[in-house]
Amino acid sequence: MSTWEYTLYVPHDPRAVGICRRALADILTSHQLPTLVDPAQLLASELLGNAIRHTAGPAALKLRGSGSSLRLGAWDTDPAPPTRLPPGEGENGHGLRLVHAYADDWGWFQVNGARGNGKYVWCELGADGH
Repeated sequence: MSTWEYTLYVPHDPRAVGICRRALADILTSHQLPTLVDPAQLLASELLGNAIRHTAGPAALKLRGSGSSLRLGAWDTDPAPPTRLPPGEGENGHGLRLVHAYADDWGWFQVNGARGNGKYVWCELGADGH
């Protein structure tokens, strides 16, 4: 079983989401995981979009493939937990509802490291795209 990993560090710029989506499609296609492209792009857009929208610093998108599964996540500079509101209570938290609905699993943790503090929100997808 082959394991691979990529980290895309991006500036605090909303255009970075689209750039990462295109890079993600290329990465997954080159690793023979075309069925994961659409769901992974959706989830990466939500995770990275939240990181850029709700913080003032840089962000990163990390991908790790192992066999036919994918873990992707977004790092940002805010150590506060991500918020998820119940359905019908505003737009905030909408992205995390999508992540919860489409990912096989997801979570988050605080980060203290050489690149700075913040949080990392991750999710996992299997070969069937869910």
